[in-house]
Amino acid sequence: MMVLREDFQEWFKDTDAFDGIFNLEGRIFREHKNRKTFRIVKDGKGYFVKTHRSVGWNEILKNIIRLKMPVLGAWNEVHAIKRLEELGVATMRMVGYGVRGTPPAWLDSFVITEELENTISLEDFTRNWCVTPPDTLLKRMLILKVADIARRLHRNGVNHRDFYICHFFLDLTSLNEKSGYEGLTVYLIDLHRVQLREKTPQRWIIKDLAGLFFSSMDIGLTQRDVFRFLREYTGKPLRSILKEDRNFWRHVNRRAVKLYRKHFGRDPGIAME
Repeated sequence: MMVLREDFQEWFKDTDAFDGIFNLEGRIFREHKNRKTFRIVKDGKGYFVKTHRSVGWNEILKNIIRLKMPVLGAWNEVHAIKRLEELGVATMRMVGYGVRGTPPAWLDSFVITEELENTISLEDFTRNWCVTPPDTLLKRMLILKVADIARRLHRNGVNHRDFYICHFFLDLTSLNEKSGYEGLTVYLIDLHRVQLREKTPQRWIIKDLAGLFFSSMDIGLTQRDVFRFLREYTGKPLRSILKEDRNFWRHVNRRAVKLYRKHFGRDPGIAME
């Protein structure tokens, strides 16, 4: 199965499109065993191509023994992109995808997305906030935007598994101070490990939120900022959150602090409790 935008179909009209895409060359951003992510330029516009070679049964069994979910191809990312679009969460725009072979061990697949132009990761955007505090309203709107994305995912059976601020990308063209940042656009990327279900298990929600909190601990957030996120994410008054959901957020906090200690060898300067 293969779906390609019309201009990409034209590009490979004289060859096997699947083979042609796997033979493309560009700047490599990530390469791991059977997976490769690289950037190409077509007609002056950038695209990212992710190719997945078949993993074989040995790799699948090795992951199962380790109680890990193997990444079997680009198909998972294709479904994740479509689901996020349905939920109104901004993400990468697909121009093509394809899969061939025998599932689950002998599948080759790919996905092609448009490059996100004029964007910056929230990790980079917030890097100097502790030294140079941002506009208060901008920080508030970004917190609300990220909380809204998290809520839309978790309430609709989606968890990311790599839910760190480096995977949120701010559209710099949407930074309109005069509008009160109402049109702020934040994209969520790196979806190859996303899980889709009818209902997201609580342990996976905790993992996502702990990862998000861990990756935000050094950007100068205040306790008030954390509470603002909690209110937006839950849709509840703070008093109700602290009374009804205290154990849940305690688990989130403890996991985030554990990640921080493991990564930096010290305690963070902020916590939820």
